[in-house]
Amino acid sequence: MLVRDGEVIGEGFHAQLGDLHAERAAIEDCRARGADPAGSAIYVTLEPCAHIGKQPPCTEAILEAGISRVVYASEDPTDKASGRGPGMLRDGGVEVELAGGPEASAARLLNQPFRKRARTGRPLVTYKAAMSLDGRVASPTGDSRWISGVESRELVHRWRAECDAVAIGIGTALADDPLLTARIEAAASQPTRVVFDSGARLPIDSALVGSIDEAPLIVICAPEAASAKRDALESAGAEVIVAPGRTDRDRLETGLAELGRRDLQDLLVEGGPTFAGALFDAGEVDELRLFIAPVLVGAAQARAVLEGEGAVRIADGVHPLATSFEQVGEDMLVRARLREW
Repeated sequence: MLVRDGEVIGEGFHAQLGDLHAERAAIEDCRARGADPAGSAIYVTLEPCAHIGKQPPCTEAILEAGISRVVYASEDPTDKASGRGPGMLRDGGVEVELAGGPEASAARLLNQPFRKRARTGRPLVTYKAAMSLDGRVASPTGDSRWISGVESRELVHRWRAECDAVAIGIGTALADDPLLTARIEAAASQPTRVVFDSGARLPIDSALVGSIDEAPLIVICAPEAASAKRDALESAGAEVIVAPGRTDRDRLETGLAELGRRDLQDLLVEGGPTFAGALFDAGEVDELRLFIAPVLVGAAQARAVLEGEGAVRIADGVHPLATSFEQVGEDMLVRARLREW
């Protein structure tokens, strides 16, 4: 946002990969309004870049426009940035300020997928589940359709349309044969579907494989998975990633790192409690989105929302950094943020 004498004279945002960055978009908008950006102040959520990527450096645009003051709310943790832009602007005579307080916190939260991948190489992991009032995601027979209501399911389709990738474990793939696509008219793109499948058991005639023309499919398997099964999946159009590691946790982290190398920053996990529990035990779940439906299952063998090793004592349990609650139809949506990057 460009401001002069308390008046907004230009606004912009980075709409999608490859488009103008927010700074250049705001400068263009300013000039389209018939205003001159020289001498104005620009307020941005992320420090202006100083490197050449899909767009030229924003620092150059700021200096060329004669902008006199830059206020940014969040540093860029990537190796190619890390303060270079602000330093170059100061060298060019621009007043530069890193904002603090609630604005800075809000800016960091807006960029959590970007920040986690920059710092760890792995995508931000959000686990979504629908559960009963007594914390069950499926009956003892495995039936889970439909715990949540229509409005909740529509919201999940919007989340799919907004994220880079959706992931499940092979157990969910075999039990439910899902598509994992965003089936809403407003979907501008489809997420990459990811199956963590150590033995490469995903059937060639599954809905996921059959819809590769509609949305990409990645299968992450262990080195010991039969080469014939891996080859069959690749021949059908899936990308097969072999994730080595001494333990299941090692292979899980390796698989996530491979997703990060493919520029997948935001991973929505819709797998069952076994896969979710493995991610939780590995410390890879960054946010929970739990739909609590007004129904009771009441069976001792019904599936819990999270499995795995978990905490030995209640005192050892994970306490979220922040939680929020929202009514969605008849369901209650609980969001719990476990980490901030």
